Amino acid sequence: MQVGDNLKHALTREQVRELDRTAIEDFGIPGVVLMENAGRIAADEAERMLSHPLISIFAGKGNNGGDGFVIARHLHNRGAAVVVNFLGVVEQAMQGASDAAINLHIIRKMGIPVRELTSPDAVRESLEDASHAGLIIDALFGTGLNGPLCGLALNIVDGINALGVPVLAVDIPTGLDANTGEVLGASVRADKTVTFVAAKRGFFSGKGPELTGQVVVAEISIPRELIELVMNNKA
Repeated sequence: MQVGDNLKHALTREQVRELDRTAIEDFGIPGVVLMENAGRIAADEAERMLSHPLISIFAGKGNNGGDGFVIARHLHNRGAAVVVNFLGVVEQAMQGASDAAINLHIIRKMGIPVRELTSPDAVRESLEDASHAGLIIDALFGTGLNGPLCGLALNIVDGINALGVPVLAVDIPTGLDANTGEVLGASVRADKTVTFVAAKRGFFSGKGPELTGQVVVAEISIPRELIELVMNNKA
């Protein structure tokens, strides 16, 4: 398939937001159901990549991180040794009733290790441990990222790329602009990207083709009719 054909079937970040909003508000599909479906399918793809059962997940505070928490639960239940490296303070992230907070509560109750990345020393330690993993899962930032990475996030991305461990990106490699394929300061270089509903336009533009690796499109229960409306620019 040529790039032009790929772009016809790809979405912008704005279209992705509208799909999620409409599925939740108009079709009544709870966001936590969409997150569960996304995380379960990503866990399937992760399992196919494993060379040994130690998995290091890097997760952010938003829905992309929430997908990472779901992935951690499923892989733990399948016998993998999972460590979640969380860019933030866990107790703060568990406040409220967001879909990500719900899933963070669950993995904490399950006893899955969650390490807080709140200092350069914590980041260095997490990357050292990740160097021994069979797989790194990038669930730091999703399609909503539209400004350059900085601080600890930038250090994490640069560190992941330097390790030489296979990487699975969740929805989009952290640091890749979903619309343009521009690198936002730095970007995770993925061996495989499991993306939800449809590929993103940035996968086929700029640095996208170099950074996404193999792209797997996962169906997460958003109604087909709604997706077709968006694809045809009717929604």
